[in-house]
Amino acid sequence: MIPTASATTPPSRSPRDRRRRHRLVAAGVVASLALAACGDDDEPADADPNESADDADDAALLIATTVAPITSIASNIIGARAEIVGIVPEGTNSHTFEPQPSVAELLSDADVIFINGLVLEEPTKELALANMADGARLVELGDETIDPDEYKYDFSFPEDEGKPNPHLWTDPSLALAYAEIVRETMSDVDPDGAADYSANYDEFTECVSELDEAMQAAFATIPPENKLLLTYHDAYAYFAENYGFEVIGAIQPADFGDPSPQEVADLIDQIEAEGVPAIFGSEVFPSPVLDQIAAETGGTYVDTLRDDDLPGAPGDADHSWVGLMKSNYITMTSALGGEPTALMEFEVCGVGTDDADYPQ
Repeated sequence: MIPTASATTPPSRSPRDRRRRHRLVAAGVVASLALAACGDDDEPADADPNESADDADDAALLIATTVAPITSIASNIIGARAEIVGIVPEGTNSHTFEPQPSVAELLSDADVIFINGLVLEEPTKELALANMADGARLVELGDETIDPDEYKYDFSFPEDEGKPNPHLWTDPSLALAYAEIVRETMSDVDPDGAADYSANYDEFTECVSELDEAMQAAFATIPPENKLLLTYHDAYAYFAENYGFEVIGAIQPADFGDPSPQEVADLIDQIEAEGVPAIFGSEVFPSPVLDQIAAETGGTYVDTLRDDDLPGAPGDADHSWVGLMKSNYITMTSALGGEPTALMEFEVCGVGTDDADYPQ
């Protein structure tokens, strides 16, 4: 079920009041936003800019999202029919992220809040439930995509702690399921836009299909014995099952600290026994431990994988979920002895222009 407002729901406000207040809040949530850019230099001289801005604000839905890949997926389906604002800054550890109190203002204004769920963003979820407006929706995409018997647990996400691996979006088929949930939710919230959401979903599906074909072609060039993944943070459990990789370990423990010396020694033994060709780090989780392991085993250390930090900057063509998948899987294919030509030739695709706000 999709939760609605809690008993602490604030008094309802007019859409105009809510949008004006949101504009002020967004300056605090997204430090890189330039509010002066909200004006339109091309507007006719006799137009009233305040009136036109208010009319647009009254009509627009406000959608809050959490991590950048979800923001990107939502933007592809929603397009220009709503204002989309991300909450979790890129380059941040989303597992430990605690939203600033000012985010409560954004959440109280939002018509729909899309989060990953699967116990990834609990502080944000709690803040949302305490501040959502009457009739607003909180949608946990991961929980609606897979059932508990499909949850994956591992070194970073042990079952006895009750937190399953939440990184469904690194598997294109599951990311497409996220997009379908966005389409269905938005069609219900905004029936007038149902045809647009459906058309956008169809176009996004074609894009994901092309990406999947390029991924499969590139992965087919990796020697089968090399399709082993040792990563700092296990963001690829669902992806690995779908694309024929084996995750042999993750360096980062469940408490997001460094592994013990014994755990490091055990991993070194495993790497040497299985002949792991590359060890993957993360730009978000720099790790001297991985450097040490690679040096001792003779493996290649690659520290450029990204879990939820999109390539480039907002507005760049590759700054998207699709761009993230292309970048990661080119890196993975090359490091494991494959030929990434199919992925390199794949052109990043998407639906329209992504105007969502991505905190940096």
